[in-house]
Amino acid sequence: MSITPPTPLAVVTGASSGIGLELARQFAEHGFDLVVAAEDAELTQAARQLERLGTHVESVRVDLASADGVEELARFVLARPRAVDALALNAGIGAGGKFASETELDQELRLIDLNVRSTVHLAKRILPGMVERGEGRVLITSSIASTAPGAHHAVYNASKSFTQSFAEAIREELKDTGVTVTSLMPGPTDTEFFERADLEDATMAAKRDPADKVARQGFEAMMKGEEKVVAGSLVNKVQAKAGALVPDSLKAKVHGKLTQKDGEH
Repeated sequence: MSITPPTPLAVVTGASSGIGLELARQFAEHGFDLVVAAEDAELTQAARQLERLGTHVESVRVDLASADGVEELARFVLARPRAVDALALNAGIGAGGKFASETELDQELRLIDLNVRSTVHLAKRILPGMVERGEGRVLITSSIASTAPGAHHAVYNASKSFTQSFAEAIREELKDTGVTVTSLMPGPTDTEFFERADLEDATMAAKRDPADKVARQGFEAMMKGEEKVVAGSLVNKVQAKAGALVPDSLKAKVHGKLTQKDGEH
């Protein structure tokens, strides 16, 4: 008598909308059960959508910008009777405006806590189990913003530079363990990001890639164990390549133009 292997389990953060929800959908459509996490009420509706795909979904509504919230999610995940097969560290926010005069410190510190601290914290709690088993896949949502200093977006771009470096470093550390780490690097994507970051009128917001396309490319790269994927349009790929060649001072100037709102000079 053959034994049916257990259904793999994926954990996705920032899964209530945008890229996170579409990543969760990719997992569901490829036979994974899910633990999805976010802080907003949209998570309940997102979980229902995912359940309609025939997968088992557990949702955890927590504030991952707080250490207590990350610990609550980690305890929930580690208490499952099943191992985590895939971890998508996707939760993140933006903050737009000139650092010295237009943005709020509380918002930027919260951005650092969510984009940077929660990524490190949850990875630290989940990765050891993967390494012990000798298998697992991790996807960290970075950005092509990680390749350039972000004028008008200073703290956000810096946070993504951190997550990009972090992903590549732990990938190297884990290369002989059976655990892979993949960095997802989208460009402007059609999500709630621009509205929440007060960048709806920015030049770079005019053309955005579909979130489902970005998520599909990220999922496929993760399942192949690739180092990173620049998702979305050809323009994103060109920008990422140029990031290795163009001086930082020029990249900062160009980024400032792209994030400038209509009517600003």
